[in-house]
Amino acid sequence: MSLFKRSVVSEITSHAGVVFSTLVVVWLSVLLVRLLGEAAGGSIGADVVMGLAAFSTITALPTVLAVSLFIAVLTTVTRNYRESEMVVWFASGLSLADWLRPVLRVAVPVAALIAVLTLMASPWAYRQIGEYRERFEQRSDLSKVAAGQFAESGRGDRVFFAEDPTRPGDELGAVFARAIDPEWFSVLTARSAHSETLANGDRFLVLSEGNRYDLKPGTPEMRLSEFATYGLRLESKGGEDPLAEARAAAERSSKARPTMQLIADNTDSAWSQIMWRIAMPLAALNLALLAIPLGAVNPRLGRSGDLLIAGLVGLLYMNMINLSRAWIGSGKISFGIGVWAIHAVVAGLFAFLLMRRLRVKAPRDHKKNTAS
Repeated sequence: MSLFKRSVVSEITSHAGVVFSTLVVVWLSVLLVRLLGEAAGGSIGADVVMGLAAFSTITALPTVLAVSLFIAVLTTVTRNYRESEMVVWFASGLSLADWLRPVLRVAVPVAALIAVLTLMASPWAYRQIGEYRERFEQRSDLSKVAAGQFAESGRGDRVFFAEDPTRPGDELGAVFARAIDPEWFSVLTARSAHSETLANGDRFLVLSEGNRYDLKPGTPEMRLSEFATYGLRLESKGGEDPLAEARAAAERSSKARPTMQLIADNTDSAWSQIMWRIAMPLAALNLALLAIPLGAVNPRLGRSGDLLIAGLVGLLYMNMINLSRAWIGSGKISFGIGVWAIHAVVAGLFAFLLMRRLRVKAPRDHKKNTAS
């Protein structure tokens, strides 16, 4: 490998590593804040936050890698122009077209990694995320109750609040529960509570030494009762495997379905998901190549304008991919057209910009002398 190629590959790799690390840290920071908020609200369990963060990061890696590669190539080309290193390369007989091979030397492996992620790793990660969430939803209401915090049942018809147990053998201390059924609005209070599971798999929260207050909405009718023990039904397993149910529910999402299964489904929604999985590695290659002419700037001009235009072009490209995906899913365009059309347009834009940069204009004085 020549000095030029080694220099370009090394710089692009270095910039890509910095950008990738920064984007992943930002992504994880935002993701953890959101997941911790969901855990505090009872939507997910606190014990699955790190697992969900890891799997969600896998699903985000294709986009992060493509953006990192684009920014790395753009930054490398721009820096060579800004610091006049490009003049040295041009004086050595090289042109902007000679950047294609070193850029592709970095871009092709990255695109191959993105293809592996989108076609295999991301669907698996989406299935794991779905299973985590489904398993939490299928837990008993009691398992969602933590001392000192309100918890809502999966259907939203019950709300529980419990204190720490004060007597040995109690699972929960003082319990407050609100229950809604078609006829009555009920409020229950009890000194303590524990769970019981029947032989058929039904689970009950057994309240001890408490009161029940019933109010019929829209009427003045009320009921007050006192009980020594009261069983509040939590769930009915019905003999089904909750893990199998969670897995089946997770795979209903097109994002979580394996690629070969999507092909077998042969629906517009399935083909739109396949289009996105194919589009990401192609987008990474196109963006890396497009960054070469977009990074060719005039060092005498300001740098913010060129970088802004390059960022807008990349953002427009990614939005057009999502738009094509939506059109395929709604049946407005066929998969055979949507899978390549936007990439062909961007490849044509790259060829046009590169040829424009390579074209050498004759000086104005030379044109005047020739005309005379």
